[in-house]
Amino acid sequence: MNFELLVNTIQQTHQSLQQSALRSVNKHLTIRNWLVGFFIVEFEQKGEDRAVYGEKLLPELAKSINIKGLSQTNLKLNRQFYQIYPQIRQTLNDQLKEMGFIFEPIGQLLNDELQSNEIQRFANLQVANTPLKPGESAMLQVPPDRIIDRLSFTHLVQLFPIEDPLKRTFYEIECIKGNWSISELRRQIHSLYFERSGMSRNPEKLSRLVQEKSVGMVPTDIIKSPFTFEFLGLKARDVVYESDLEQALINHLEEFLLELGFGFCFEAKQKRITIGDKYYFIDLVFYHRVLKCHVLIDLKMNEVQHEHIGQLKTYINYYKKNIMLPGDNPPVALLLVTENNEALVEYAVADSDMDLFVSKYMLDLPSTKQLKEFIRTELSK
Repeated sequence: MNFELLVNTIQQTHQSLQQSALRSVNKHLTIRNWLVGFFIVEFEQKGEDRAVYGEKLLPELAKSINIKGLSQTNLKLNRQFYQIYPQIRQTLNDQLKEMGFIFEPIGQLLNDELQSNEIQRFANLQVANTPLKPGESAMLQVPPDRIIDRLSFTHLVQLFPIEDPLKRTFYEIECIKGNWSISELRRQIHSLYFERSGMSRNPEKLSRLVQEKSVGMVPTDIIKSPFTFEFLGLKARDVVYESDLEQALINHLEEFLLELGFGFCFEAKQKRITIGDKYYFIDLVFYHRVLKCHVLIDLKMNEVQHEHIGQLKTYINYYKKNIMLPGDNPPVALLLVTENNEALVEYAVADSDMDLFVSKYMLDLPSTKQLKEFIRTELSK
């Protein structure tokens, strides 16, 4: 064995086992969430004191179990997961045995459920090169073991809002086939790929083109999922960065703003907020002691897009409704975008008709020129 072969062998071994470990983490998380949803539905249907809790069940349950990652919002998602994918029970006992997880009440509950209901016959649908077409039998489903093995829970959450089972199956198949990242799955749903496939004269060709241009998932995508790092007890700031460059920029931006002496008081990095059933992360949050308002900063490692501005407006409205205290001014949002060493600084101001406040913030916040120069300097290092 020569040295180059030794290097390649070690690299391939590491990558293979790393991917296997991350898939294992994902499988454990997915199974846990399905079981939690199953237990909640069982309680709601058959629990002795279910009437006592009613609609207060999930908030009371989240408070009582006190487990990070099983908030009221997540419990709601878990219940939804079970309701949308009941077929997973068919493979769950085997999955639990493979993991060496033996908990008799689970097995008994699942067996009782299987015996008391007529088992639907699911087609042994294979992920082939031909996509599922709109109008095909809605009975077609991806085998449940493949759902658990190939789709992360974060992928599945993107599919929950899709009410049409056939449409959901279409995206499951295409996502598995292309090993799509979370953002790629989201992008294809928003681009109406399913509907375009139904209207296309050659859906197979469309599928090939989509898959050729799609962005695949890498192992770290799994660990960056907020569901995963909560499951593993990790801190958000340790896992959600897309690159070392982005992390360095955020760290240095924090130092840069504090050193300017404009009155910034640091509050949070990678501040997580929950809107509906989705998580969002604000890169940096400061409170400005002169302006008496929050300053929300988001950094994007690409060119500016319409949704970036919309996202900032959403953050502002969230802070106005949930975080502002009496005496506070409306929050200010700042978008920093970098593409090909070009910098763009975009300010978003709540209640922009407040002329005095707007004029004051233009004086007390760093200028566009200063921020552009900061980004260019950092990118040139």
